[in-house]
Amino acid sequence: MLGWVVLLAGLITLWLLPLPAGSKPTILVIAAFAGVFTLLESTNRGKALAAVMVALLVFYLGVTLQRAWVLVNSEVWVSKALGVAIVVIPVLGVWALARELLFGVRIEQLGRRLAEEGGLPEDDLPRHPSGRIVREAADAQFPRWQAEAEQAPEDWRSWYRLSLAYSASGDTRRARAAMRDAVRLSRGQTDTGPEPAGRAS
Repeated sequence: MLGWVVLLAGLITLWLLPLPAGSKPTILVIAAFAGVFTLLESTNRGKALAAVMVALLVFYLGVTLQRAWVLVNSEVWVSKALGVAIVVIPVLGVWALARELLFGVRIEQLGRRLAEEGGLPEDDLPRHPSGRIVREAADAQFPRWQAEAEQAPEDWRSWYRLSLAYSASGDTRRARAAMRDAVRLSRGQTDTGPEPAGRAS
């Protein structure tokens, strides 16, 4: 409820700001979409961060496109050229956003599938009062998942579990790489094969 109240207050504030009349509706629509998306998707801390990042990017893309449209409709050729150039940035942003959203959807699908099969590791690692996993405990279990991935390099399930082990050990970069391998293997793309499993760092 507090989130919805804050969103409403933010939208009212935007409406009262002395923004150009032509751009105010566009900014309000983009801000409303970004806020609603964030509130609906932020069911946990990880999703909340992703939702906020997506919302901010959507807001930035919308404002950038609006400014580019103004420049393109200018009578000055230099402004028109600048407007066209500005469009390239949102296009790249949309591509990156779509790519990451698709990656996230595939990860969730694999997670649900593995859970239905009973293949998800039990979440029994000790945690600090803040909720963060105790690194030493995660490191102690890591060799098990590393060995599994090395013994079954073509099984996406082993790479999914290895990704969780990397994440628990605080190695986000390798966790992401292992998850990409899991997604690729689940789609039958085994031409190059995943990289050897490395030690969490």
